[in-house]
Amino acid sequence: MAIKPAVPSLLLLAAMAGQARAADPLPEAIAAPGETVVLSVHAEGAQVYECKAGADGKLAWVFREPIATLLSDGKTIGRHYAGPNWELADGSAVVGRAVGNAPGATAADIPWLKLDVASHRGSGTLAPVTTVQRINTHGGELDGACEKAGEFKSAPYSADYVFLKKG
Repeated sequence: MAIKPAVPSLLLLAAMAGQARAADPLPEAIAAPGETVVLSVHAEGAQVYECKAGADGKLAWVFREPIATLLSDGKTIGRHYAGPNWELADGSAVVGRAVGNAPGATAADIPWLKLDVASHRGSGTLAPVTTVQRINTHGGELDGACEKAGEFKSAPYSADYVFLKKG
């Protein structure tokens, strides 16, 4: 019976470890000093690739587009798709342009990104956003040979997207 009191302690330690990781500074290449968080969401989806011939004539998988559901507290609040676009159920949306990246935790994880917002739509939550960060990626990289130009494959991924504004 002496084990039971240890369980809450282990849960507390696990929670503290999670908090410590969240407080870790982001890699400099994707940091956004001086900006404040507008919204942070979790995404579940796929990175879609197309088999194409490179300049050398060899076939290789080339990234085409993301397709993901944006979640907050387990509820769907928007979607992420080619552009790259992030669109919320409130009608607000942003289009990003990558300006920095850092490696994912493993070779199977797509990179972490910093994106400047190139354009806005709507007047909801994303209206003031100037920067988007993709962090905590899991999966999304595709390996293996592609054998027929024009074929598509997808690699499941998850990530957290942090939407920031200046000031």
